[in-house]
Amino acid sequence: MLREHKKAIVKKEVIKLLNAGIIYPVPTSEWVSPVHCVPKKGGLTVVKNENNELIPQRTVTGWRMCIDYRKLNKATKKDHFPLPFIDEMLERLAKNTHFCYLDGYSGFFQIPIHPDDQHKTTFTCPYGTFAYRRMPFGLCNAPASFQRCMMAIFSTSLRISWRFSWTISRFTALVLTTV
Repeated sequence: MLREHKKAIVKKEVIKLLNAGIIYPVPTSEWVSPVHCVPKKGGLTVVKNENNELIPQRTVTGWRMCIDYRKLNKATKKDHFPLPFIDEMLERLAKNTHFCYLDGYSGFFQIPIHPDDQHKTTFTCPYGTFAYRRMPFGLCNAPASFQRCMMAIFSTSLRISWRFSWTISRFTALVLTTV
């Protein structure tokens, strides 16, 4: 059960996703997943503990709605498409002179889910039960699917070398470099 301030966060996110056409209401599904709110972490600050020692602590800058897809992810056949290692990516970038940074936050929402599979992304919250039309965060194969999609788009169309990096299942950056 969500507390009132977290319900407001979920309501705002659901309205945003509905208005964008990314989710739609569904009556029921065998794949219903629960919604949670997790803290958005900001920078580090230093605070004193009970022993008067200074310790680093992460600040919370807000809350983010997340869907618990553990049940779906457990039943999903894993896609082992290779993702780049950060050290290899940085090594390759160091040899280039031109860079372009693209914010990939909404990148997942650009990849449509086949209509036959949309019911599997169903989530429930105090405002109803909804399913995604486009790939959400939290699916175990989302990083591999996104990597494959980016390779299909960029490697043939633009003839560039590219890599992206991940932080705890959230796409953060797509870096393009000239070949």
